[in-house]
Amino acid sequence: MAEINVTSAADGSLITLAIPDPDAAITIVLTLVAAYLIVKVADFLLRKISEKAGRYRITVTMVIPLLKIVVYVSALYFILKTIFDPGLTELALFSGLFGAAIGFGLKDIFADIIGGIVIAFERPYQIGDKIEVSGTYGEVTDIGLRATRVVTPDDSVVSIPNYAIFQEATASQNAGKTEMMVIIDIYIDSRSDAGLAMNILKDALITSKYVYVSPTRPYTVLLQDYPFYRRVRGKAYVNDLRSEFEFRSEVTRRAWVELSRQGILPPPLAHVPAKMMAE
Repeated sequence: MAEINVTSAADGSLITLAIPDPDAAITIVLTLVAAYLIVKVADFLLRKISEKAGRYRITVTMVIPLLKIVVYVSALYFILKTIFDPGLTELALFSGLFGAAIGFGLKDIFADIIGGIVIAFERPYQIGDKIEVSGTYGEVTDIGLRATRVVTPDDSVVSIPNYAIFQEATASQNAGKTEMMVIIDIYIDSRSDAGLAMNILKDALITSKYVYVSPTRPYTVLLQDYPFYRRVRGKAYVNDLRSEFEFRSEVTRRAWVELSRQGILPPPLAHVPAKMMAE
């Protein structure tokens, strides 16, 4: 490996900087390729294992971002040792160059990387979670060093910069669990039998094939009166967060079939709440 001497402007001392020879350059390239392949293969295997882990699916996938950090940091350290002669002087030089690079436009990338590390270790959300951040709601499919990828209900893939964790409130709907609470609202005419409507929605909830009920995951049916309509709200846990929309659709459909059969009608069109119209 060739060396050049760099004169320090502060005290005139010499700093030895190693210039990679062809063999060292090949080693650096192979290190990068190896790190990339290790991450990809491990990611693929862990996702396959997670799909067979049932309720522990998200627990398995939480290893993926940690693995990425360990592999890439190890690769970076090996590359730096290949380029620079190990020593305090060289490390100080590199730190200065790195700090200057951050100051000259890499601060956002650096903030993303720090955000990725914080997410990996503090786990405000994990791969497989349903989250809402920066106005985007969906399932987390990947946590990279720079961005988190979220698949929205309409199957769009949104990349959210990791530094958003420092600036935006982040809501995790399931907090690392496969089960997740789903809220289902049904609006009925204010003259309708509220008690009967509540029982109908309760039956639709607890008999759903997607529902998950346990002492720690109870269901609730609530009633709220408004001037021209009533809102019957059902709150229950879906057994797998991926079935969120199927659960909501099935319960709503079955509830309205029975409500109509019992003569319970929706509120008059003029009094339909804006939220109901938006849905």
